[in-house]
Amino acid sequence: MGEIVTFRRPKAARKHRGNTLCRRGFHKWEVVDRPFDVKQGRLVTRYRCTRCGREKTGAC
Repeated sequence: MGEIVTFRRPKAARKHRGNTLCRRGFHKWEVVDRPFDVKQGRLVTRYRCTRCGREKTGAC
């Protein structure tokens, strides 16, 4: 038996779930990595939003 594919169009609320928070500045930041910056001489933390994928950096 084959896979069942839904042909129903996704609702707007389901399609844009969580993006309204990010558009208003309420991101859900998660630490990606902490490389050492040679010019600044300290660790730099890179953050990525789990909902929209936007990235930012911050020094420790």
